[in-house]
Amino acid sequence: MGIPVLIMGKSGSGKSTSLRNFKDNIGVINVLGKPLPFRNTLPCIKTDDYTEVMKTLVGSKADSIVIDDAGYLMTNQFMRGHAKSGAGNAIFSFYNDIGDSFWNLIQFIIHKLSDKKIVYLLIHEEQSDFGAIKPKSIGKMLDEKVCIEGMFTIVLRAMKNNGEYVFRTQSDGLDVSKTPMGMFADEQISNDLKMVDDTIREYYNLKNESEDK
Repeated sequence: MGIPVLIMGKSGSGKSTSLRNFKDNIGVINVLGKPLPFRNTLPCIKTDDYTEVMKTLVGSKADSIVIDDAGYLMTNQFMRGHAKSGAGNAIFSFYNDIGDSFWNLIQFIIHKLSDKKIVYLLIHEEQSDFGAIKPKSIGKMLDEKVCIEGMFTIVLRAMKNNGEYVFRTQSDGLDVSKTPMGMFADEQISNDLKMVDDTIREYYNLKNESEDK
């Protein structure tokens, strides 16, 4: 059973930069094909095709995998198909397909991957009509079909606070950040995904492949 982890935040909040301390045992699925915002030699595949993403998740030798700009899996599917989807029942079906694709990806991570695998999905945030800060999706219709944050036990919010880039680990009453009890001692932690990865593995007693050998 793999572990999906959601990292949400505004553009420029440090989501991608948080990978900077990984040296090995990490793979990156780059949905938009943008270069990472720091010098690196991290293994990377560029695709926004769900089938290719799932094949990569299964085939990767890395125990930790990042899907950078994962929200654009939905956005790109929408942009390619909305003009020809029609109206009425057809548009409802189209939004259902987008929701189904993303939901199936999360279920695939949970049920089809090794229990050593942690998959980090980096996604932009948005403010709901009720003032809540939540993962960005494609319109209210999709929100009714898929509560993105509800599919994750761990949701971190990347943000800048007093000039420092941090992750929020628990909700401030407005956002949907959450982590298991006792996983992190502080409500705000360093913007360091390697440290987060080590903490999650220690919490769940997950060894990686190199430790097994």
